[in-house]
Amino acid sequence: MQQVVISGTGVFTPPYAISNDELVASFNAYVELYNAENADAIAAGTVEAKAPSSSAFITAASGIESRYVMDKEGVLDPTRMCPRYAPRADDALSMMAEMALDAATKALDMAGVAAADIDLIICAASNMERAYPAMGVEIQQVLGAGGFAFDMNVACSSATFGIQAASDMIRAGSVKRALVISPEITSGHLEWRDRDCHFIFGDVATAVVLEAAEVAQKPLFKLLSTRCATQFSNNIRNNMGFLRRAHDQMDDRRDMQFMQNGRKVFKEVLPLVSHHIAQHMEEEGLDATALKRLWLHQANKAMNDYIGKKVLGRVPEPGEQPNILQDYANTSSAGSIIAFAKHSDGMAAGDLGLICSFGAGYSVGSVVVEKV
Repeated sequence: MQQVVISGTGVFTPPYAISNDELVASFNAYVELYNAENADAIAAGTVEAKAPSSSAFITAASGIESRYVMDKEGVLDPTRMCPRYAPRADDALSMMAEMALDAATKALDMAGVAAADIDLIICAASNMERAYPAMGVEIQQVLGAGGFAFDMNVACSSATFGIQAASDMIRAGSVKRALVISPEITSGHLEWRDRDCHFIFGDVATAVVLEAAEVAQKPLFKLLSTRCATQFSNNIRNNMGFLRRAHDQMDDRRDMQFMQNGRKVFKEVLPLVSHHIAQHMEEEGLDATALKRLWLHQANKAMNDYIGKKVLGRVPEPGEQPNILQDYANTSSAGSIIAFAKHSDGMAAGDLGLICSFGAGYSVGSVVVEKV
């Protein structure tokens, strides 16, 4: 079996940032418009008035302070509350492929690998721009990569599930080099008009180069072990799909965007993830308390703080469990990879770290790495 290494990472950060204050100003303007337009129905008790949001509420609830998006104007327009993307011709580069190209190029440059030498591309993301042809195959073409490509969607765990799939193929000898790319345009599926979730997501793209150790020129980490698990739950859901027209459901419906029962998710996911990590480490004969770095899914600071303390058996020291969601917000599958890409310096050879993502499904994926 081939030893697998991670030799490159890349992050594409969109050009526009939205602070909590900007987001709240826009949302509250929308709330005023909505309540004014529905004043009679609200007075009659047939429509519920919308409540304003606040920056303090957002920070306390999530730890998020800002987020990056591919379009800012549409999101902050109180009469729209949704990004505005110009349609692209069929022969034009898709937005996901455009974002992926940037992140992948950075990862390839770090690894010292030519795109033509890549044997496998997995586009692992929570919301694909289209059903087919596969986004991964378009990315393969624009990069000039070899081999084959496909799409993978396990929501917020897509990147770690993609890393397991790619590493398994490298270990088996079917490929030598792989790219796992997660272009996340989460602003498109977020309901920006919902006070409970309008602040959660941001856009980004990440890329990870995995190679067989025998061909890697610049190995950064040995990939020691991967584990994935799923458990069905409706508590995070989006009902948008190609059967919508067949169901005569083309109207604007709340369930066609991101929905979650936050309290249940918090209560159910935390023990699931903590147990998964502990079991993964135990099965590998590794001491979880010896982990030097935890690169966790970036959904909520309180969730990460809880998991970090549970895994290490103590409150993590600064830098041991790096958070990036204060700047990027929740970027679905890309969050743990952003943390890994931006906060893996300062580790000594032999130090262990863990990449872990979790979310809708429920799903959880963990990757144990050793610094080279």
